[in-house]
Amino acid sequence: MRLKKNNTAWFHVLAIVVILAWGVSFPFTKILLNAGITPTEIFVYRSAVAYLGLLVFSRFKIKVWEWRDELLAVLCGLTGGAMYFILQNEALKLTLLSDVVVVVAINPLLTTILAAIFLKDERFSWMALLGSVVAFAGVAVVTFQNGFEWGDGLLGNVLAFLAALSWAVYSVLLKRMQGRRSTLDVTRKVMIYGALCAVPLMFFEPMSPMSTILRPDLLANMLFLALVCSMAAFFLWNVVIKKIGTIKASNYLYLDPVVSIVAGVILIQEPVSLVAMVGCALVLIGVIMVEKSS
Repeated sequence: MRLKKNNTAWFHVLAIVVILAWGVSFPFTKILLNAGITPTEIFVYRSAVAYLGLLVFSRFKIKVWEWRDELLAVLCGLTGGAMYFILQNEALKLTLLSDVVVVVAINPLLTTILAAIFLKDERFSWMALLGSVVAFAGVAVVTFQNGFEWGDGLLGNVLAFLAALSWAVYSVLLKRMQGRRSTLDVTRKVMIYGALCAVPLMFFEPMSPMSTILRPDLLANMLFLALVCSMAAFFLWNVVIKKIGTIKASNYLYLDPVVSIVAGVILIQEPVSLVAMVGCALVLIGVIMVEKSS
């Protein structure tokens, strides 16, 4: 791909950088969960810190939009923030990291379908659809590797699927807002509205002691999730969607399971099953098919 002939090439590179950050975030989140910090607390704290960072970056300029855009920002915060991360974190508590990341990787297929239905400027070819179906097959292999018997594993996979669906809805809502508002303002509002939507849940869960949250290794972990995986990555992702489109950007999310599984093996020594490897292989085949089609 030549940069001189395709000025969107850099945004494809940015998409890969974001995926690397998000892929590593899974084992980092698992470490916090294993330390006893609740899924809601992790999301609220990382979102609040990310919002403050973006506020400093924008020189504390707070803009109030007209009510339709504010409502859209609330919905983006609810779906791409609170619902996505809390459901994903709850899934990580119940089942293996490798299972969760492969199931969550189905969101590009869901995004493709929703974008084609609700966004006039988004289209997909039959090859792209077929590639998405192949990737979905990989997710299905992982989800039902132990049969249809209900248990923590299957429940975790269901929650991971719901997280993927909420992200797909967020991607479509975000596309409707872009072009009218700056990427920085959109990212900042998504962070704060997501945190505000999740705060009420904290009153129904046991709070982690501050001594645990402020433990140096866990605090550094939380700051990495907030400043790199939330503040920087969300801002860059919104830029990527704006420049290359919802469907093309979302297809990069298929690489998430590979990055996350490798990071999980290195950082927390989590075992990887043969079924998870087969699922990842199918996901990668789907990615190649989608990329060839575009």
